[in-house]
Amino acid sequence: MKKIIETERLYLREMDQGDYKDLCEILQDEEVMYAYEHAFSDEEVQDWLDRQKERYSQYGFGLWAAIDRSSGAFVGQIGLTMQDVEGTEELEIGYQFKKKYWHQGYATEAAKACKEYAFRELNQDRVVSIIRDNNRASQKVAERNGMKVEKTFVKHYYGMDMPHYVYSIRKDG
Repeated sequence: MKKIIETERLYLREMDQGDYKDLCEILQDEEVMYAYEHAFSDEEVQDWLDRQKERYSQYGFGLWAAIDRSSGAFVGQIGLTMQDVEGTEELEIGYQFKKKYWHQGYATEAAKACKEYAFRELNQDRVVSIIRDNNRASQKVAERNGMKVEKTFVKHYYGMDMPHYVYSIRKDG
């Protein structure tokens, strides 16, 4: 598989069907998925994977598999997606990691690399991270990535109103 981004400890690559089981470990873990208010069914995991493959075709990017360079382990997913924020399409850095890899710096390392990829390779002027108001760990990752809260909005998902922060950073600073 082609490596999209390499960092000190990780490389990011497109996901494929062989990553389904690893995605299940993330998306079906209630603790990992607390900001979504539910763990995914098998069908929802497959839809998620299919959506990433569609994004690769449509945009040339999406959420990628984060692979530990030393062990070859799939530690999480991170990447760039187009997201709707109150009617405006935004380029977002999004991430989810297996619980056993939390608090080891992987998310921050990969998020910084995704930011640089968006600025250098995609020639974007701005990126965001859209994060639930109750997800302090992801907020800290965005802050370590140089992002600041720009605004809040309510996302309607799974029959619920979920307050979110929009963290952003511009290429020039």
